[in-house]
Amino acid sequence: MLGKIIGARVGQRLAGRNQGLKGAVLGAAAPWLLRRAFTPLGVAALGAYGAKKWYDRRQARRERNAAPPV
Repeated sequence: MLGKIIGARVGQRLAGRNQGLKGAVLGAAAPWLLRRAFTPLGVAALGAYGAKKWYDRRQARRERNAAPPV
């Protein structure tokens, strides 16, 4: 119970000034979402997402550096 209250307050702060209820709901659901996300399949999906972001940033940096000066 206390974890949900703390999560709701954190979510409310993260959502901003005008979206208090939305942030409170997200914060209250955060512990449940984290438990579900860190299954073996969830960890693999998060790893794949991180690798894709890293690859995209690396490609963008290479393209920026390879562009001829204007």
